[in-house]
Amino acid sequence: MLRKEEILMSQYEEFAYIYDELINSDIDYKKWADKILEICEKLNLERNDYLDLACGTGNMTLELSRYFKNTWAVDLSSQMLTKAEEKLRALKIKAKFICQDISKLNLNRKFDLITCCLDSTNYIIEENDLNAYFNSVYNHLKNNGIFIFDINSYYKLINILGNNTFTFDNDNVVYIWDNFTENDIVQMNLIFFIKEDNLYKRFDEEHIEKAYTTNYLDNLLKNIGFKIVEKLNNYENLPIDDECERIVYVLKKN
Repeated sequence: MLRKEEILMSQYEEFAYIYDELINSDIDYKKWADKILEICEKLNLERNDYLDLACGTGNMTLELSRYFKNTWAVDLSSQMLTKAEEKLRALKIKAKFICQDISKLNLNRKFDLITCCLDSTNYIIEENDLNAYFNSVYNHLKNNGIFIFDINSYYKLINILGNNTFTFDNDNVVYIWDNFTENDIVQMNLIFFIKEDNLYKRFDEEHIEKAYTTNYLDNLLKNIGFKIVEKLNNYENLPIDDECERIVYVLKKN
């Protein structure tokens, strides 16, 4: 049986190749970054050290690193980190990239701002790992530092994604996405066909996310010591509600 780390690493081995093409059409990273910077300004945050967790191919890292003196980025996928490093180096932006499990974060450094975007927190499905993740983030923040992360809401994972099938076709990429839900865990089985010349190359991916209620997360975060500054609806100045699909937590270390 595969260990948790092996499952997580395998999830993005092939996916890194097409990640940006699929994600950038749906996610406005600049808009998200602008909202994060607005929050930093409002909370009078120092802009010295920034850490991007589960950075993927570095889209958020790229947007925010311009505004900080030092940038670090962590991901469990070496393939993702390679893409991210190439992207930032091409723009002559300096950052330090680390291959590490975010639930076992150990950087021997503290940060003014830590982010973890695009529902990466939902991928932590064990209670002990989630607690270790939040504790490690808390310990890596400077006093008055800010942690901003987002989740796929309980409503979205259970009622929209759960037990449903989705398809996508833009000629270059075709995928079939089947989801199965059990005990608040959503297993996502994806079959990709990537066009290469006149042929399509197939590869399969399995992703697993857990649906967390805000009550559960609120209690866990407060017990660790975080102050919940606010919760936003999808990086907008809108309150969350029962049908909110992406919830953004803004936390402060006192």
